[in-house]
Amino acid sequence: MQNKEFNVDTLVVHGNKSYEEKTGAISFPIYQSATFRHPNFNESTGYDYSRQQNPTREEVECVVANLEKGIRGFGFSSGMAAITTVLTLFRPKDHIVVSEDLYGGTYRIFEEVFKNYGLEFTYVDTSNIDSVKEVIQENTVAIYIETPSNPMMRVTDIREISNIAQEINALLIVDNTFLTPYYQRPLQLGGDIVVHSGTKYLGGHNDTLAGFLVVKDEKLAAQIELLQMTSGAVLSPFDSWLIIRGIKTLGVRLEKQQENALQIAKWLEKHENIEKVYYIGLENHIGYEVNLKQSSGFGGMISFTVKDPSMVESILRNIKLIMYAESLGGVETLITYPLKQTHAAIPEEIRNKLGVNDRLIRLSVGVENVSDLIEDLEQALSV
Repeated sequence: MQNKEFNVDTLVVHGNKSYEEKTGAISFPIYQSATFRHPNFNESTGYDYSRQQNPTREEVECVVANLEKGIRGFGFSSGMAAITTVLTLFRPKDHIVVSEDLYGGTYRIFEEVFKNYGLEFTYVDTSNIDSVKEVIQENTVAIYIETPSNPMMRVTDIREISNIAQEINALLIVDNTFLTPYYQRPLQLGGDIVVHSGTKYLGGHNDTLAGFLVVKDEKLAAQIELLQMTSGAVLSPFDSWLIIRGIKTLGVRLEKQQENALQIAKWLEKHENIEKVYYIGLENHIGYEVNLKQSSGFGGMISFTVKDPSMVESILRNIKLIMYAESLGGVETLITYPLKQTHAAIPEEIRNKLGVNDRLIRLSVGVENVSDLIEDLEQALSV
């Protein structure tokens, strides 16, 4: 199938090959094999050992690469395994500029692991272009951004950051987990590497861990291919199949999640107990116009602050339909307390600066009936 000729809502359904060529199987097979027989001496089927490559993983890697308009995709055992692989591209004393508002696990691996290997990190509000320019150093080799960011939903102008990166010959790495290639394709905006926690929207059902990298440069692809095969944190055949299956409904899920999220965000804005709502689909969001320039949607992630911190525990105890759980992007609506969960690894002074305080709640909106979700939030906020 010539994937790049089709629209994204068709691509997500048909994947890379659309069907398995030998048998015509519509559901791509799970090649649950660690090793593969050689036809003869010095001959190979193209598959030798699943750490190096497996047909099922190859299929999902091609699917994600096609969606992101990249030349190569790489599947990993988790989003953090993908990020780890990116960081092993660099050397001691290399400097990386990072979005200051980002997932706590990413901050943890930067600060508690890779600083020990000599990498240097500067955290800045990447939605402020001047702030990024001010922290560039002679040894800056990369800029790492989340847009929208987690959990404060800041929007960074990918094209503008790409211009900065190109001027200093640095890589631009973009975590595209929140919007996915269905709504945003950073490689077409100047990014060099796209990062995904495939666990989230790509899988979409809270049933597997996965991570992906996508690149647009052959040299970079060769580097990552070596690192992936050598380190071995690869996506298993069965998990690859789960992601393939999940992506087939990515479009319909995201459209419904976005529709629900916009209604919930507008409802939260009017609630007497809510102080502020962070959703990039609201016209009063500071990043609304930038997001319109570089994406085709807003996604299903909302953060909001309550007026009284004592309400947080009450809400988390009293929700009935919405589930108090980590992660995001699944069909079920999940509610998270970043201070104690996703961002606990970030020092208190940094959290306070960003607004990740004891009144902030994050909502990953699912595909349920929106009236039921609002009713659940209403009763929890009223206890």
